[in-house]
Amino acid sequence: MIHKHELPECPAATAIQLIGSKWKLLIIRELLRKPCRFNELKRSLSGISHKVLTESLRSMELDGLVIRDLHGTKPVVAEYRLSELGMTLKPVLGVMENWGKSYKEAIAVRTLPSSSA
Repeated sequence: MIHKHELPECPAATAIQLIGSKWKLLIIRELLRKPCRFNELKRSLSGISHKVLTESLRSMELDGLVIRDLHGTKPVVAEYRLSELGMTLKPVLGVMENWGKSYKEAIAVRTLPSSSA
């Protein structure tokens, strides 16, 4: 887990450091819907590599945002879910989603200047 003294002074920079990658945001979006096994996440995140998913989940687990539950079946099955702290990101993603919709609507209304070569 990151120690407080290792975090940037700026709160926005702290948030970006913890969840600022494209894949971490999408992983959080999926885990807000329901807990998932690794392969479920991989299937739902088109284009993510095995390595990036593994590294992102490990990082988010160390940061206290994700919990990995091991189920005692053979073979052992890991399921990922957001921690209580991770769940506090729900309104953040909601605001981002609303802004993205507004942006798309604004862009659809105006015509962007075409680039001339």
